Amino acid sequence: MTHASLCTGIGGFDLAASWMGWENVFQCEIEPFCQHVLKYWFPQCELFSDIKTSDFTRYAGRIDIISAGFPCQPFSSSGRKQGTNDDRYLWPEVYRVIREVFPSWCIIENVYEILTIQRGLVFKEICNDLENFGYEVLQPFVIPACAVDEDHLRYRVWILANSTGKGLQRKMQRKTNMPSKPFRNKSTESHIRTRHDGFPIPMDGITFSDWRKQSLKAYGNSVVPQLVFEIFKVIEKVEQNKNQTNERI
Repeated sequence: MTHASLCTGIGGFDLAASWMGWENVFQCEIEPFCQHVLKYWFPQCELFSDIKTSDFTRYAGRIDIISAGFPCQPFSSSGRKQGTNDDRYLWPEVYRVIREVFPSWCIIENVYEILTIQRGLVFKEICNDLENFGYEVLQPFVIPACAVDEDHLRYRVWILANSTGKGLQRKMQRKTNMPSKPFRNKSTESHIRTRHDGFPIPMDGITFSDWRKQSLKAYGNSVVPQLVFEIFKVIEKVEQNKNQTNERI
């Protein structure tokens, strides 16, 4: 199956997709630090930077699954809770890309507060938009990280939507195995990452303090890939059952 991600972060969805043996086709992420990480671990992906100015129409009919964990700051307790009035509210842009590409599946992830912000307006808008464009929104789930044995709660809302007959009905599955990339020998001679410091070349020039700050921010915004992996397994099983049914017919 083919997978693409929006508001990719450091690639939690993409990592889970690679565990599935799926092909990660494109990503979209505006943060420079996250871009460094993505370019290193997913060099085969096309990387878009700004979702607001990027055109994804050339991928129409080529993507099975689009995932999007768009910025949570408009809803989360750590943000300003301005909801749709926050300039970081990116659901309209995510929805535009979904309309341009029209994948068979959409997976939307965000913080628990998205259910209650503006009396549930944002949550209803997401579901209504998807259903109006020919998707069936399956039962949304609230699943914490501890559901996959992580040592923190991290409640998140997961919205799964499947096209109702208009989307792609693909039988061919292409698998991409990503080779592991060993780090170079470590050195403590410099406080700035250089070619001999044990870190990937794309990370050169980033100070250790900046690395720590940006890493904490990226992890805080990331999904738990082990949890995504379980969701992806269910989707693949549904697709396999669908294909088997079509073959019998």
